[in-house]
Amino acid sequence: MAESVSNNTGKKLIRIDVSSDTVCPWCFVGKRNLDKAIAASKDRFDFEIKWHPFFLNPSAPKEGVNKLDFYRGKFGSRAEGISTRMTEIFRGLGLEYNMSGLTGNTLDSHRLIYFAGQQGIDKQHKLAEELFLGYFTQAKYVGDMEFLLECAQKAGVDGSC
Repeated sequence: MAESVSNNTGKKLIRIDVSSDTVCPWCFVGKRNLDKAIAASKDRFDFEIKWHPFFLNPSAPKEGVNKLDFYRGKFGSRAEGISTRMTEIFRGLGLEYNMSGLTGNTLDSHRLIYFAGQQGIDKQHKLAEELFLGYFTQAKYVGDMEFLLECAQKAGVDGSC
């Protein structure tokens, strides 16, 4: 949802609410495309982006499961084609899609995004980027506390250590 209002810079302020899961590849693609659109129009508009949790698999195990096995179980014979297509899309964004590692419960990542938002929505947006990058390109697991703390530090989230 987007809303446009005026602010004190003379530019229109566009407020955008994003509902996303940190293990959703299309959410990451959408974020990257949103970032491009913002960069192309920031001379005319100011943007305020607020992230909200969405759980693709609310009953996913906290300890995580093999990402590739999960995709094969969920999508069956379509899993390889989906992976191939995501690899192409990520390559178009200058990224290497990595299907190794674990997937699982995203509650802690959403808690951290919420916590970052209490310190400023810019930190929330930066944190979402770090989480997506780690999960989709470096086989990091969004349920791993060390990874979450590393992302928080990169995004400048205070008090996360």
